Amino acid sequence: MDTDTATLSASASPDGRFDVMAPACPTRQVVSTLGDKWSLLVLYALENGGTLRFSQLQRTVAGITQKMLTQTLRRLERDGIVSRTVFPTIPPRVDYALTDLGRSLSDVIAELRTWAYAHMDDIEAAREEYAAPTGG
Repeated sequence: MDTDTATLSASASPDGRFDVMAPACPTRQVVSTLGDKWSLLVLYALENGGTLRFSQLQRTVAGITQKMLTQTLRRLERDGIVSRTVFPTIPPRVDYALTDLGRSLSDVIAELRTWAYAHMDDIEAAREEYAAPTGG
């Protein structure tokens, strides 16, 4: 048994399900990658824009800094969700696109968007209630 398999086995409960609190849990690992401020927005931009260059992505994802876009793309590339293609031109051209694995997230992201639109009024009401001064 290799180290990764041993780590995954150690994080599984007796019924074979993973303990989401364990660092090796697949859910925790995916949420760690996709749960930041920018990853879903970058994925959405690539889903809708197809193959994009770095500057196109930066313009599309409003508010993201060059540093954050670089870090986000590296993390998504590391996990096989985004591909990076360098063309040997002067200056070098670099294109980013979703991989098959990245495209498989499209339905999941669409469900999250649907949920967000359906519940945004509830969330805003809860935020207002939370921020309201309490009587006393």
